[in-house]
Amino acid sequence: MAEASYYGTGKRKTSVARVWMKSGAEGILVNGRSPEEYFRIERLICMVRNPLELTGTISSFGININVKGGGISAQAGAVRHGIAKALLSMDSALRLKLKKAGFLTRDPRAKERKKYGQRGARARYQFSKR
Repeated sequence: MAEASYYGTGKRKTSVARVWMKSGAEGILVNGRSPEEYFRIERLICMVRNPLELTGTISSFGININVKGGGISAQAGAVRHGIAKALLSMDSALRLKLKKAGFLTRDPRAKERKKYGQRGARARYQFSKR
């Protein structure tokens, strides 16, 4: 029997995670390293594992993740989004459970651009009357 493979793309801010799930194999690799080694912060490691724990598929798949762009927190959010979408491509019955937990929603928040004539997105130069 051939091993089934599933794919999902996750995004958060400027980070993009490409997730490949393969049945039969075990373990998670993020850019060739374990999540503990790559993310190092317990909160981010839990964030990555959340969709798998919710659906009870933590040891069912070997997951290979390629993530780039943004910071470490945005990358963890992108990985979580990608894993959830890959799980959805595997079994559409999980949609309600993943949607209710908020894992399928792409977080639209991003950095607001700097405007000309200003110090930042909303910060202004100090006004002088005289």
